[in-house]
Formats: sequence, C-alpha cells, structure tokens
Amino acid sequence: MAPPLKVGLAGLGTVGASVVRLVNEQRAALAARCGRPIEIVAVSARSRAKNRGIDLRKIRWVGDPVALARDPGVDVFVELMGGAGDPARRAVETALASGKSVVTANKALLAKHGVKLAALAERNHVALNFEAAVAGGIPIVKTLREGLVGNKLARIYGILNGTCNYILTRMEQEGLSFADCLKDAQRLGYAEADPTFDIEGHDTAQKLSILASLAFGIKVDPAAIYVEGISSIAPEDLSWADELGYRVKLLGVAVDTGKGIEQRVHPTMVPKDTAIAQVMGVTNAVTVDAHAVHAITLVGPGAGGMATASAVVADIGDIARGVRTPPFGRATGGLAVSRKAPMQRHEGGYYIRLLARDRPGSAATIARRLAQQGISIESIVQRHAGTQGGSNPGKAAPVPVILITYATTEDAVRRALAAVRRDRVISGSPQVIRMEKN
Repeated sequence: MAPPLKVGLAGLGTVGASVVRLVNEQRAALAARCGRPIEIVAVSARSRAKNRGIDLRKIRWVGDPVALARDPGVDVFVELMGGAGDPARRAVETALASGKSVVTANKALLAKHGVKLAALAERNHVALNFEAAVAGGIPIVKTLREGLVGNKLARIYGILNGTCNYILTRMEQEGLSFADCLKDAQRLGYAEADPTFDIEGHDTAQKLSILASLAFGIKVDPAAIYVEGISSIAPEDLSWADELGYRVKLLGVAVDTGKGIEQRVHPTMVPKDTAIAQVMGVTNAVTVDAHAVHAITLVGPGAGGMATASAVVADIGDIARGVRTPPFGRATGGLAVSRKAPMQRHEGGYYIRLLARDRPGSAATIARRLAQQGISIESIVQRHAGTQGGSNPGKAAPVPVILITYATTEDAVRRALAAVRRDRVISGSPQVIRMEKN
C-alpha cells in the first residue's frame, strides 16, 4: 500500500471537528477505498484550549494557518476557516503555490477569488476541491464536473439555503408570518443574529455562481446574478400557491438561453408535483436539466457538521487516489465571461396578487392594462369583497385578485403593473412571484 496522505487542517469549528472524527471513524475503510491511509497530522485554529469533543493529542498544533499551509510535513491543506479574505485566502494561496492540493468548504472565497485560485492550482499541477462549498453533503460539484461530462446542460436550479427553505416551510404549513418564522429560525440556530445574507438571497447567489461556472463554463461572478430575497413573501402568497397547485421556494437558477447564461435568485412558484417542491425544512436540492439524462434532482442535507465533513473527506479521498481535474471542469483560460442579464428580458410565467378597489371598472382596467402589454392570463381567482371596520365602517374592502400568466416578459409585467397603479384601481403594491415550470 502507498504511504499515508498527510493532511493539515485549518479550522476546527463544527465542520473541522467533524472531519477529524469522520477520518478517525472510517480510517480502515478510507485506506481500502483510496489505496493508501489518510492521516490528519497537523491542525490550526484560533483556540487550542477549547473542548471540541475530539482527541487531538497525537496531532501536531500549528498556531499560524499560513505556516501550516507551507509545512513540508503536510501533503494536503484543508481550509475550513471561512471568509473571503485573510487568513483563508493567504493560506490557500500559500498551499497551492507550495505544490500542495487544497480542499475547502469556503463558498465566499471561491465566489470572490475562485478563478484566480483555480489558475494557481493549474499552474502548480495540484487539485483544488470544493464539494462542501455548495449544498453541504449533496455531491453536486462532482456530478457537474465529472458525472455529466458527456451532457449538454440547459438549466440548473435549486434550493441552496436551508434557512430560507425552513422559513417558507413553516409559513406554509403553519400559516405563520415571515417575522415569526425568522425569530424561530434564529432561536433554533438555523438563522444568524443578522440574517440578511441568507434571507436576501446572497448566500444562494454565491453558491449559484459556483454551480453556473461548473455547468456552463463561465467565470465565477456573483455580481452577474440578479438577487431577490424572501422577506416580501406573505402567508397569503403561500396559501394561494397551495390552492393553485404550487409551492414557493427560494431558488437559484442558471439557464442557457441561447443568447447567454441567465443567472437569478428569487422566490419562485414551482408545481407541487415536481421533485424540488417536495423538499421541506432545512434540506437542500438541486435539479439539473441535461440533454442525455433529462432532469435529475439531488436532495440532501445542505449544512451540518457530519454532512459537510462527508463532502470534505470525499475530496480528500479523490486526492489520495490521485484524481485531479480542473477545479471548474475546464482550464481557467477557457472560462467565458457572463455578464448580468437584465431581468426585464426574463421570460416565464408570473403569479400576481393585487388588492383591487371594489368599484365598477377596476377588473376591466386591470385586464386592459395586461392585454396592452400582450400578457395572457392562464387563470384568475377573485374573492368577494368584505367590509372594513375602523375609521371607515361599512366601506367595501379591497378585493384580492390572483392572476397566473402564461409565459411573458418581466418588462411587460412591470409596465402593465405600473399602469395599473397609475390608474388607482388597486390598493398597496402588487405582489409578483416568478414561476419555474418543468
């Protein structure tokens, strides 16, 4: 058997500690599967005294992660510190420049510096593996980079943020408000004290930028993605979606339009009979549309210590076997630039919720404005008006009107709704949710 692969690991948080635990538990199986033992020989973390529930007595401690990255006693550097800047960036650059392969779970680092790091890995003939950076334990990176190499990909979309999926699931199932669900997610540790990065779609955008690069051969660039979060979603939207045969999910979507790659993150209506609509709670899922295999969906835990560690150890195992592929599936010099596609050009179906003022001609005015923009209606639901109390007792309340359109453009929808608002036939702002069909 070949000599052991010696691993240096920087970052001993939940994932890092789980990697140590998993390597220890699977030591014999890893050696048999990879053809050589895998040994974690050195670690680095901010606190040496912290009790992590793992035995580190036989593992060398290195105070500086950059020093660990250049350590001659280490074959592979595993970066689990997080963050797009230093020390993570400098440590990874140092390891690659020193001729060491790198495994990372750092989506922020890859989203900002991925192409440069991949080029550095290529120049030094080493691996840069990052399965754990997207969708936790789901092997979507290997699927795109290796498993579907013979396919032409048309679209990739998925639930890439467990916090948002948890909130939307609770809102749908229990009729709770967004604010109440967010507070509960924070209490349970699913959401950060400042949840903006998750709920406004930026976490999903970073992950989508990596998947789009793998799928379509474009440079990783979160700035090329249209981003919209879930904070505007109301319980009535989820109730209407259910009645109409849909669910609302925050999706990251990348599509080859024939004119370029459209990348977008936003709340999306998906038919309830699709695989991705069945994914509830903190679970992640990714669907890939490919010409030879059609649509395949991978579902699994998108976070968590052992699930993410599983992906990290799989990447280490590939290096132990001698497997090395270009980080983004092709040489970095062959990656194209994808510019941000204006959402006005997006084409698809739309869910539109309006509060129409209960007076003669309101519905006709709405219909006329939609028709003027060439928008055809697939279905329409209108509830009978009630009455308001408070300062206007007896006055008719606005009437909820729900529209599902056939495929149209974002620009047409925006123009039609702007005209409807100028006509003063609705109360408040319209709610618009894009639809993603099979």
